[in-house]
Amino acid sequence: MDNITDDGTPLAASPLTRAVLEIDEYAAGLGWDQPARLFALVDTDRLRAEEPVLADRLGLGGESGQDDPAGRGGGSGAAPASLTPVEQDELPAGIPLDEFLGTIAWPDAVAGCAMTVERLMLPPSAETSVPRELQEEGAEERLARWVAEHPERREVRMTVAVLRDGARETALRLREKDSPTEVLTGPDLVPGLAEALAGTFTD
Repeated sequence: MDNITDDGTPLAASPLTRAVLEIDEYAAGLGWDQPARLFALVDTDRLRAEEPVLADRLGLGGESGQDDPAGRGGGSGAAPASLTPVEQDELPAGIPLDEFLGTIAWPDAVAGCAMTVERLMLPPSAETSVPRELQEEGAEERLARWVAEHPERREVRMTVAVLRDGARETALRLREKDSPTEVLTGPDLVPGLAEALAGTFTD
């Protein structure tokens, strides 16, 4: 089933899935070979009420519960009816993602966060051919070079999001199938990154 409606709005069952698909579409518009990007996810109605100027700049000046052109509606309370992604500053170069995420502390107004990351992956049929010495701890850089040279490698963009309440969602887009109708979604597709993002909400 397509993830996009006739008017280009993501078709999704939950606000979190909708936000993830919205970020995926935004990243797709920027093209490939992009750096990782971090987003705060905020309750759309709360943003309108507490930061009306910013809400207007983001095109969210409509009535509560009414979707804006980017596919964001309104919501309030512990389970927002809609989430607005707000892109953060560019990630620092040369710092591993897990170390960078360990430095983040979100304000209470942020309901969740999301990140887009491009990676090279191997299909399951090729994973069995990974040399044993490259599976050992400390061989990450050599493994990355080996995967980059593998003829069956696939380029994928991962958009992973988490909420304070523990909810998770992921969108995967393959470069070879760069279409909104080919995007895969699911809560457990990239568990490692989801866990790292969830850690930004722990004390």
